[in-house]
Amino acid sequence: MSHTKQQPLVNHFFDEPTNTYSYVVQDPESSHCAIIDSVLDFDYAAGRTANQSAQAIIDFIEQHKLTVDWILETHVHADHLSAAPYLQDKTKAKLGIGEHIKTVQETFGKAFNAGTEFARDGSQFDRLFADGDQFKIGELQATVLHTPGHTPACLTYVIGDAAFVGDTLFMPDFGTARCDFPGGDARTLYRSIQKVFELPDDTRLFMCHDYKAPNRDHYAFETTVAEEKQHNIHVGKDTTEDEFVKMRAERDATLDMPRLILPSVQINMRAGQFPPEEDNQQRYLKIPLNLF
Repeated sequence: MSHTKQQPLVNHFFDEPTNTYSYVVQDPESSHCAIIDSVLDFDYAAGRTANQSAQAIIDFIEQHKLTVDWILETHVHADHLSAAPYLQDKTKAKLGIGEHIKTVQETFGKAFNAGTEFARDGSQFDRLFADGDQFKIGELQATVLHTPGHTPACLTYVIGDAAFVGDTLFMPDFGTARCDFPGGDARTLYRSIQKVFELPDDTRLFMCHDYKAPNRDHYAFETTVAEEKQHNIHVGKDTTEDEFVKMRAERDATLDMPRLILPSVQINMRAGQFPPEEDNQQRYLKIPLNLF
C-alpha cells in the first residue's frame, strides 16, 4: 500500500453511557462524508429512546454543510442501539454493513423467535459489503476488510490513511474484543487482527469503544497500527495464536454480558428498526430466559 494515502478528516462523537465512539469521516477535497457506528439514546428502565446523540451528528453535518454518502456499521453491536434510521431519514444516505449480517440475523432471529416477518437476508440494509469491496466517500477511496471473530459480520473500514476497526481492537492498554458471543471465535479474531496489522504502520486506527484502562484517567480513541503491534496487551509483541486463544478464553469466562445486549441485538439486526407493532399498537422487545 502506498504512503500517499488520502487523509480523511475525522471527527469523533462519544457516548459515555455506552462508552461508544461514533465518527464523521470527511473527504478532505469535498463536502462528502460518512457516519460510522451511530448511537440511539436508550433508557433501559423506562423503555424510552431519544435522538440527542444522533442529532449532535446531524447538527455538526449541517453546521459544516456536509453531504452524507454513507451510514456505516462495523457490526451488529451488542452494547448500544444504532441510530441509523433517524440518520437516514435526515440525510437520505445509504446504509452499509458486512454481508455476513445474514448469519447474525439467522442466529438471533432464532434466539428471539423473531417470526416470519423478520427478513434474514440483510435486505434492511442498502449495501452488504464483502471482503475487499471498495466504495467512495466523495473522491475518498475506502476498502472493506472482513475482520470476524468478535462476531461473524465484523468489518474494518479502511478509508485513506485511517481504519475504523469496530470492536476488533481496543486501545493498546486495553486489548481486544471478547469472542464468546454466538458466532464469535478467538482464533478467527487473532487472524483478523493480523489483517489489520498488515496495513502500513502509520495507519490511524479509530476505536469503537473505550473503557479507560487501569491507570489511565481519560478516554482515548485513536492509535496506530505500529502502536498496536508493539504495545497491545493481548496481541502485541509477537503474541502467538495459541497464546491469544488461551488468554481470550480465560478472560471471556470472567466477563458479564453487556447491559444492553438483549435490546441492542434485537434492534441492530433490524438495521436499527424496532420490531413491528403488536395488535395494541405497541412495540415490544423480548427477554429470552437462560439464552446464554
